[in-house]
Amino acid sequence: MTCRKKRRKNSKTRPPGCCPIFRVSILATLGSSAETAVASCADVAVVILNWNGQELLRQFLPSVLANSDGARIVVADNASTDASVAVLQKEFPSVHIIQNSSNLGFCEGYNQALQQVAEPYYVLLNSDVAVTPGWLRPLRSLLEERPEVAACQPKIRAFHDPERFEYAGAGGGYLDRLGYPFCRGRLFDTLEIDRGQYDDARPVAWATGACMMVRASAWHAQGGLEKAFFAHMEEIDLCWRLQNAGLEVWYHGGSTVYHVGGGTLHKSNPRKTYLNYRNGLALVYKNTAEAELLGTMISRVILDWVAALRSLLQGAAAEAGAILRAHRDFYNQLTYWKLQRKASLHKLRTAERQGVFNGSLVWAYFAQGKRTFGELQIPDRTALTAHGAAHVHPER
Repeated sequence: MTCRKKRRKNSKTRPPGCCPIFRVSILATLGSSAETAVASCADVAVVILNWNGQELLRQFLPSVLANSDGARIVVADNASTDASVAVLQKEFPSVHIIQNSSNLGFCEGYNQALQQVAEPYYVLLNSDVAVTPGWLRPLRSLLEERPEVAACQPKIRAFHDPERFEYAGAGGGYLDRLGYPFCRGRLFDTLEIDRGQYDDARPVAWATGACMMVRASAWHAQGGLEKAFFAHMEEIDLCWRLQNAGLEVWYHGGSTVYHVGGGTLHKSNPRKTYLNYRNGLALVYKNTAEAELLGTMISRVILDWVAALRSLLQGAAAEAGAILRAHRDFYNQLTYWKLQRKASLHKLRTAERQGVFNGSLVWAYFAQGKRTFGELQIPDRTALTAHGAAHVHPER
Protein backbone atom coordinates (compact mmCIF):
# COMPACT_ATOMS: atom_id res chain seq x y z
CA MET A 1 0.00 0.00 0.00
CA THR A 2 1.35 3.42 -0.93
CA CYS A 3 1.30 6.16 1.68
CA ARG A 4 -0.91 9.06 0.72
CA LYS A 5 0.27 12.64 1.27
CA LYS A 6 -1.93 15.36 2.66
CA ARG A 7 -1.32 18.86 3.98
CA ARG A 8 -2.63 20.29 7.19
CA LYS A 9 -3.93 23.84 7.28
CA ASN A 10 -3.50 26.74 9.70
CA SER A 11 0.24 26.34 10.18
CA LYS A 12 2.04 27.69 13.22
CA THR A 13 5.75 28.13 13.60
CA ARG A 14 7.45 25.78 16.04
CA PRO A 15 9.66 27.58 18.56
CA PRO A 16 13.27 27.31 17.38
CA GLY A 17 15.65 25.13 19.33
CA CYS A 18 13.02 23.46 21.48
CA CYS A 19 14.09 20.07 22.82
CA PRO A 20 12.38 16.87 21.62
CA ILE A 21 10.31 16.35 24.78
CA PHE A 22 8.89 19.88 24.61
CA ARG A 23 8.32 19.39 20.88
CA VAL A 24 6.21 16.30 21.59
CA SER A 25 4.17 18.27 24.10
CA ILE A 26 3.75 21.23 21.74
CA LEU A 27 2.60 19.08 18.83
CA ALA A 28 0.19 17.17 21.02
CA THR A 29 -1.32 20.52 22.02
CA LEU A 30 -1.41 22.02 18.53
CA GLY A 31 -2.85 18.86 16.98
CA SER A 32 -4.02 19.55 13.44
CA SER A 33 -2.73 23.14 13.47
CA ALA A 34 0.87 22.04 12.93
CA GLU A 35 1.79 22.19 9.25
CA THR A 36 3.46 18.97 8.16
CA ALA A 37 3.34 16.53 5.28
CA VAL A 38 1.72 13.45 6.78
CA ALA A 39 1.77 9.98 5.25
CA SER A 40 -1.28 7.90 6.12
CA CYS A 41 -0.45 4.76 8.09
CA ALA A 42 -4.03 3.53 8.26
CA ASP A 43 -2.87 -0.08 7.91
CA VAL A 44 -0.99 0.15 11.24
CA ALA A 45 -2.48 -0.52 14.67
CA VAL A 46 -0.60 0.97 17.62
CA VAL A 47 -1.54 -1.24 20.57
CA ILE A 48 -0.81 -0.11 24.12
CA LEU A 49 -1.19 -2.62 26.95
CA ASN A 50 -2.41 -1.00 30.15
CA TRP A 51 -2.82 -2.05 33.74
CA ASN A 52 -3.70 0.62 36.31
CA GLY A 53 -1.95 3.27 34.25
CA GLN A 54 -4.52 6.04 34.04
CA GLU A 55 -1.98 8.80 34.71
CA LEU A 56 0.46 7.41 32.15
CA LEU A 57 -2.37 7.34 29.61
CA ARG A 58 -3.18 10.98 30.34
CA GLN A 59 0.46 11.97 30.00
CA PHE A 60 1.52 10.00 26.92
CA LEU A 61 -1.54 9.23 24.80
CA PRO A 62 -1.79 12.81 23.46
CA SER A 63 1.59 12.51 21.71
CA VAL A 64 0.60 9.13 20.24
CA LEU A 65 -2.71 10.48 18.94
CA ALA A 66 -1.11 13.62 17.49
CA ASN A 67 1.85 11.99 15.76
CA SER A 68 0.76 8.58 14.48
CA ASP A 69 -0.19 9.56 10.93
CA GLY A 70 -3.60 7.93 10.68
CA ALA A 71 -2.77 4.68 12.48
CA ARG A 72 -5.49 3.18 14.64
CA ILE A 73 -4.74 3.60 18.34
CA VAL A 74 -5.81 0.70 20.55
CA VAL A 75 -5.51 0.35 24.32
CA ALA A 76 -5.76 -3.21 25.63
CA ASP A 77 -6.68 -3.00 29.29
CA ASN A 78 -5.59 -5.86 31.56
CA ALA A 79 -8.57 -5.58 33.96
CA SER A 80 -7.36 -2.39 35.62
CA THR A 81 -8.75 -1.59 39.05
CA ASP A 82 -8.19 2.15 38.67
CA ALA A 83 -10.19 4.49 36.42
CA SER A 84 -8.21 3.72 33.25
CA VAL A 85 -11.19 2.62 31.15
CA ALA A 86 -13.33 5.55 32.29
CA VAL A 87 -10.50 7.97 31.50
CA LEU A 88 -10.15 6.51 28.00
CA GLN A 89 -13.88 6.66 27.34
CA LYS A 90 -14.23 10.25 28.55
CA GLU A 91 -10.96 11.90 27.53
CA PHE A 92 -9.85 9.84 24.50
CA PRO A 93 -13.03 8.78 22.68
CA SER A 94 -11.16 8.06 19.41
CA VAL A 95 -9.10 5.32 21.06
CA HIS A 96 -10.37 1.78 20.56
CA ILE A 97 -10.53 -0.15 23.86
CA ILE A 98 -10.05 -3.89 24.28
CA GLN A 99 -10.89 -5.12 27.79
CA ASN A 100 -9.20 -8.31 28.92
CA SER A 101 -11.06 -10.25 31.61
CA SER A 102 -8.10 -10.41 34.01
CA ASN A 103 -4.51 -9.25 34.40
CA LEU A 104 -2.94 -11.65 31.93
CA GLY A 105 0.53 -10.17 32.07
CA PHE A 106 2.40 -8.59 29.20
CA CYS A 107 2.64 -11.71 27.04
CA GLU A 108 -0.85 -13.15 27.17
CA GLY A 109 -2.37 -9.67 27.42
CA TYR A 110 -0.95 -8.85 24.00
CA ASN A 111 -1.65 -12.33 22.63
CA GLN A 112 -5.36 -12.05 23.39
CA ALA A 113 -5.65 -8.41 22.35
CA LEU A 114 -3.98 -8.88 18.96
CA GLN A 115 -6.40 -11.66 18.09
CA GLN A 116 -8.93 -8.82 17.81
CA VAL A 117 -6.79 -6.49 15.65
CA ALA A 118 -7.11 -6.77 11.86
CA GLU A 119 -4.37 -4.41 10.60
CA PRO A 120 -1.41 -6.04 8.79
CA TYR A 121 1.14 -4.13 10.91
CA TYR A 122 1.12 -4.06 14.71
CA VAL A 123 3.08 -1.72 16.97
CA LEU A 124 3.53 -2.87 20.54
CA LEU A 125 3.96 0.37 22.50
CA ASN A 126 4.49 0.80 26.23
CA SER A 127 2.17 3.23 27.98
CA ASP A 128 5.14 5.33 29.19
CA VAL A 129 6.49 6.23 25.74
CA ALA A 130 6.36 9.68 24.12
CA VAL A 131 6.52 9.52 20.33
CA THR A 132 7.76 12.15 17.89
CA PRO A 133 6.37 13.48 14.59
CA GLY A 134 6.71 10.95 11.79
CA TRP A 135 7.92 8.15 14.07
CA LEU A 136 5.86 5.46 12.32
CA ARG A 137 6.83 6.15 8.71
CA PRO A 138 10.44 4.84 8.69
CA LEU A 139 9.38 1.65 10.47
CA ARG A 140 6.45 1.00 8.17
CA SER A 141 8.49 1.78 5.05
CA LEU A 142 11.21 -0.64 6.15
CA LEU A 143 8.74 -3.52 6.51
CA GLU A 144 6.95 -2.60 3.30
CA GLU A 145 10.16 -2.45 1.24
CA ARG A 146 11.88 -5.49 2.78
CA PRO A 147 9.60 -8.54 2.98
CA GLU A 148 12.32 -10.52 4.79
CA VAL A 149 12.07 -8.15 7.79
CA ALA A 150 9.46 -9.31 10.29
CA ALA A 151 9.94 -6.74 13.05
CA CYS A 152 11.78 -3.50 13.79
CA GLN A 153 12.24 -0.86 16.45
CA PRO A 154 13.08 2.86 16.50
CA LYS A 155 15.80 4.60 18.46
CA ILE A 156 14.85 4.60 22.15
CA ARG A 157 16.02 7.59 24.19
CA ALA A 158 15.41 8.29 27.88
CA PHE A 159 12.42 10.49 28.65
CA HIS A 160 14.01 11.99 31.77
CA ASP A 161 17.49 12.30 30.22
CA PRO A 162 16.62 12.90 26.56
CA GLU A 163 20.16 13.14 25.19
CA ARG A 164 20.93 9.65 26.48
CA PHE A 165 19.82 6.23 25.25
CA GLU A 166 17.23 4.35 27.30
CA TYR A 167 17.84 0.95 28.86
CA ALA A 168 15.07 -0.97 27.09
CA GLY A 169 16.16 -1.08 23.45
CA ALA A 170 18.48 1.93 23.01
CA GLY A 171 20.01 1.62 19.52
CA GLY A 172 18.89 -1.96 18.84
CA GLY A 173 19.16 -5.24 20.72
CA TYR A 174 22.11 -7.65 20.66
CA LEU A 175 23.00 -10.93 22.41
CA ASP A 176 26.35 -12.32 23.44
CA ARG A 177 27.23 -15.96 22.78
CA LEU A 178 25.69 -16.99 26.12
CA GLY A 179 22.41 -15.24 25.37
CA TYR A 180 22.90 -12.20 27.63
CA PRO A 181 21.08 -9.22 26.09
CA PHE A 182 22.55 -5.76 25.58
CA CYS A 183 22.07 -2.88 23.16
CA ARG A 184 23.93 -0.48 20.99
CA GLY A 185 24.11 2.42 23.40
CA ARG A 186 23.63 0.31 26.56
CA LEU A 187 25.88 -2.28 28.21
CA PHE A 188 24.40 -3.45 31.52
CA ASP A 189 23.51 -0.16 33.30
CA THR A 190 25.92 2.05 31.34
CA LEU A 191 23.97 4.28 28.95
CA GLU A 192 25.66 6.23 26.15
CA ILE A 193 24.82 9.77 25.06
CA ASP A 194 23.26 9.84 21.59
CA ARG A 195 25.77 11.61 19.35
CA GLY A 196 24.36 10.21 16.13
CA GLN A 197 26.58 7.14 16.29
CA TYR A 198 23.58 4.83 15.78
CA ASP A 199 21.58 6.76 13.19
CA ASP A 200 21.67 3.95 10.63
CA ALA A 201 19.26 1.09 9.92
CA ARG A 202 20.50 -2.47 10.32
CA PRO A 203 19.67 -6.04 11.32
CA VAL A 204 19.84 -6.74 15.06
CA ALA A 205 19.17 -9.72 17.33
CA TRP A 206 16.04 -8.31 18.93
CA ALA A 207 13.70 -5.34 18.95
CA THR A 208 12.39 -3.94 22.20
CA GLY A 209 8.86 -4.67 23.38
CA ALA A 210 8.67 -1.06 24.56
CA CYS A 211 8.20 -0.04 20.91
CA MET A 212 8.21 -2.75 18.25
CA MET A 213 6.54 -2.86 14.85
CA VAL A 214 5.84 -6.42 13.70
CA ARG A 215 4.06 -7.96 10.75
CA ALA A 216 0.76 -9.48 11.83
CA SER A 217 1.42 -12.51 9.63
CA ALA A 218 4.80 -13.19 11.28
CA TRP A 219 3.36 -12.60 14.75
CA HIS A 220 0.59 -15.15 14.30
CA ALA A 221 2.83 -17.66 12.50
CA GLN A 222 5.02 -17.72 15.64
CA GLY A 223 2.06 -17.86 18.02
CA GLY A 224 2.77 -14.42 19.46
CA LEU A 225 4.64 -14.08 22.74
CA GLU A 226 5.58 -17.03 24.95
CA LYS A 227 2.83 -16.90 27.59
CA ALA A 228 4.88 -18.79 30.21
CA PHE A 229 7.26 -15.81 30.38
CA PHE A 230 4.43 -13.58 31.73
CA ALA A 231 6.69 -10.55 31.24
CA HIS A 232 10.36 -9.70 30.48
CA MET A 233 12.57 -11.26 27.79
CA GLU A 234 9.46 -12.15 25.79
CA GLU A 235 10.35 -9.88 22.87
CA ILE A 236 13.86 -11.38 22.69
CA ASP A 237 12.34 -14.86 22.54
CA LEU A 238 9.96 -13.80 19.75
CA CYS A 239 12.76 -12.19 17.74
CA TRP A 240 14.98 -15.26 18.20
CA ARG A 241 12.14 -17.45 16.90
CA LEU A 242 11.65 -15.12 13.94
CA GLN A 243 15.33 -15.46 13.04
CA ASN A 244 15.15 -19.24 13.46
CA ALA A 245 12.31 -19.11 10.92
CA GLY A 246 14.61 -17.36 8.43
CA LEU A 247 13.28 -13.82 8.94
CA GLU A 248 15.11 -10.68 10.04
CA VAL A 249 14.71 -8.15 12.85
CA TRP A 250 15.92 -4.58 12.31
CA TYR A 251 16.62 -1.30 14.06
CA HIS A 252 15.87 2.01 12.31
CA GLY A 253 17.63 5.11 13.64
CA GLY A 254 15.48 7.40 11.49
CA SER A 255 12.67 7.09 14.04
CA THR A 256 12.94 8.20 17.67
CA VAL A 257 10.76 7.76 20.74
CA TYR A 258 11.30 8.60 24.43
CA HIS A 259 10.73 5.97 27.11
CA VAL A 260 10.38 6.48 30.86
CA GLY A 261 11.08 2.85 31.77
CA GLY A 262 10.21 0.98 34.95
CA GLY A 263 6.58 2.08 34.70
CA THR A 264 5.33 -1.32 35.85
CA LEU A 265 8.30 -2.81 37.73
CA HIS A 266 11.40 -0.82 38.72
CA LYS A 267 14.66 -2.52 37.77
CA SER A 268 15.52 -2.97 41.48
CA ASN A 269 12.25 -4.81 42.17
CA PRO A 270 12.96 -8.47 43.13
CA ARG A 271 10.02 -9.57 40.97
CA LYS A 272 11.71 -8.04 37.93
CA THR A 273 15.01 -9.71 38.85
CA TYR A 274 13.22 -13.05 39.20
CA LEU A 275 11.50 -12.79 35.81
CA ASN A 276 14.67 -11.69 34.03
CA TYR A 277 16.75 -14.59 35.37
CA ARG A 278 14.08 -17.28 35.02
CA ASN A 279 13.10 -16.17 31.54
CA GLY A 280 16.75 -15.75 30.56
CA LEU A 281 17.36 -19.44 31.27
CA ALA A 282 14.22 -20.44 29.36
CA LEU A 283 15.15 -18.15 26.45
CA VAL A 284 18.51 -19.83 25.98
CA TYR A 285 17.25 -23.36 26.59
CA LYS A 286 14.41 -23.26 24.07
CA ASN A 287 16.23 -21.42 21.26
CA THR A 288 19.89 -22.49 21.29
CA ALA A 289 21.06 -24.99 18.68
CA GLU A 290 21.83 -28.50 19.97
CA ALA A 291 25.60 -28.31 19.43
CA GLU A 292 25.86 -25.19 21.59
CA LEU A 293 23.26 -25.93 24.27
CA LEU A 294 25.17 -27.80 26.97
CA GLY A 295 28.13 -25.44 27.16
CA THR A 296 25.88 -22.39 27.07
CA MET A 297 23.60 -23.62 29.85
CA ILE A 298 26.50 -24.61 32.12
CA SER A 299 28.08 -21.18 31.65
CA ARG A 300 24.78 -19.43 32.35
CA VAL A 301 24.19 -21.37 35.56
CA ILE A 302 27.70 -20.59 36.85
CA LEU A 303 27.44 -16.88 36.03
CA ASP A 304 23.97 -16.61 37.55
CA TRP A 305 25.20 -18.16 40.79
CA VAL A 306 28.13 -15.73 40.80
CA ALA A 307 25.62 -12.89 40.38
CA ALA A 308 23.58 -14.20 43.32
CA LEU A 309 26.70 -14.38 45.51
CA ARG A 310 27.72 -10.87 44.46
CA SER A 311 24.27 -9.53 45.39
CA LEU A 312 24.44 -11.27 48.76
CA LEU A 313 27.88 -9.82 49.52
CA GLN A 314 26.59 -6.35 48.61
CA GLY A 315 23.72 -6.70 51.08
CA ALA A 316 21.05 -7.19 48.41
CA ALA A 317 19.58 -10.35 49.93
CA ALA A 318 16.22 -9.91 48.19
CA GLU A 319 17.92 -9.78 44.79
CA ALA A 320 20.02 -12.86 45.56
CA GLY A 321 16.91 -14.71 46.68
CA ALA A 322 15.12 -13.74 43.46
CA ILE A 323 17.94 -15.25 41.38
CA LEU A 324 17.84 -18.50 43.36
CA ARG A 325 14.03 -18.73 43.05
CA ALA A 326 14.36 -18.13 39.32
CA HIS A 327 16.62 -21.17 39.00
CA ARG A 328 14.37 -23.29 41.20
CA ASP A 329 11.29 -22.49 39.14
CA PHE A 330 13.06 -22.95 35.81
CA TYR A 331 14.09 -26.47 36.82
CA ASN A 332 10.57 -27.17 38.12
CA GLN A 333 9.18 -26.10 34.72
CA LEU A 334 11.78 -28.00 32.71
CA THR A 335 9.25 -30.51 31.35
CA TYR A 336 7.32 -27.65 29.76
CA TRP A 337 10.46 -26.08 28.30
CA LYS A 338 11.56 -29.43 26.88
CA LEU A 339 8.26 -29.67 25.01
CA GLN A 340 8.69 -26.13 23.69
CA ARG A 341 12.22 -26.90 22.55
CA LYS A 342 11.18 -30.17 20.91
CA ALA A 343 8.43 -28.41 18.96
CA SER A 344 10.94 -26.04 17.35
CA LEU A 345 14.08 -28.21 17.32
CA HIS A 346 14.14 -28.54 13.52
CA LYS A 347 14.20 -24.73 13.19
CA LEU A 348 17.10 -23.99 15.53
CA ARG A 349 19.97 -22.46 13.59
CA THR A 350 23.64 -23.21 14.00
CA ALA A 351 24.58 -20.57 11.41
CA GLU A 352 25.64 -17.15 12.69
CA ARG A 353 22.65 -14.99 13.50
CA GLN A 354 22.43 -11.24 13.14
CA GLY A 355 23.20 -9.13 16.18
CA VAL A 356 25.29 -11.66 18.10
CA PHE A 357 28.57 -10.83 19.87
CA ASN A 358 30.81 -13.90 19.66
CA GLY A 359 32.23 -13.30 23.10
CA SER A 360 31.18 -12.87 26.73
CA LEU A 361 29.57 -9.56 27.65
CA VAL A 362 30.18 -10.30 31.34
CA TRP A 363 33.92 -10.72 30.72
CA ALA A 364 34.16 -7.70 28.42
CA TYR A 365 32.34 -5.41 30.86
CA PHE A 366 33.55 -6.52 34.29
CA ALA A 367 37.02 -7.90 33.50
CA GLN A 368 38.10 -5.76 30.53
CA GLY A 369 36.30 -2.55 31.54
CA LYS A 370 34.52 -2.05 28.22
CA ARG A 371 31.61 0.34 28.70
CA THR A 372 30.41 1.22 25.19
CA PHE A 373 29.13 -0.85 22.30
CA GLY A 374 31.89 0.39 20.01
CA GLU A 375 34.56 -1.02 22.32
CA LEU A 376 33.24 -4.54 21.68
CA GLN A 377 34.30 -4.18 18.01
CA ILE A 378 31.46 -6.28 16.63
CA PRO A 379 31.71 -6.57 12.82
CA ASP A 380 29.03 -4.47 11.14
CA ARG A 381 27.53 -6.37 8.23
CA THR A 382 25.08 -4.73 5.85
CA ALA A 383 23.56 -1.60 7.35
CA LEU A 384 21.75 1.32 5.76
CA THR A 385 22.48 5.01 6.00
CA ALA A 386 19.69 7.43 6.75
CA HIS A 387 19.26 7.74 2.98
CA GLY A 388 19.03 3.99 2.45
CA ALA A 389 22.42 3.28 0.82
CA ALA A 390 23.97 -0.03 1.84
CA HIS A 391 27.41 0.05 3.39
CA VAL A 392 29.74 -2.20 5.36
CA HIS A 393 32.23 -0.88 7.91
CA PRO A 394 33.70 -1.84 11.29
CA GLU A 395 31.76 -0.51 14.26
CA ARG A 396 33.13 2.84 15.35
